[in-house]
Amino acid sequence: MRITEAARRLGTSPRMLRYRETLGLLPTTRDSGGVRRGGGHRRFGDAELRAVALALALEKRYDIGPAELAFGLRVLAEPQVQAHVRELGERIGRLSAPPTRALDFEKEKALRLLRRRHP
Repeated sequence: MRITEAARRLGTSPRMLRYRETLGLLPTTRDSGGVRRGGGHRRFGDAELRAVALALALEKRYDIGPAELAFGLRVLAEPQVQAHVRELGERIGRLSAPPTRALDFEKEKALRLLRRRHP
């Protein structure tokens, strides 16, 4: 279906669907040749409608906008971005530092004890 029909079914506007597409919140619709289906117009099927409906539900449930949801996906998809966001969270006290240092210390301690018992 065309974007106007998809927007009507989802209770949103074609403009908002295009905005969501620029944010990367719609499934890709390019075929193997790199051309959009339908001669340059985005076509919406069940998968696209379900994805947009899920995004709308998440935005409503967590009181966020499409740009925030798109950034959340970027954090999940890009390890470097995830690491930087985690560092910020640790610095401002919203996240605790991973316990790797403490675990490494305990691991080294256990290995030293084992080496002493079994030379």
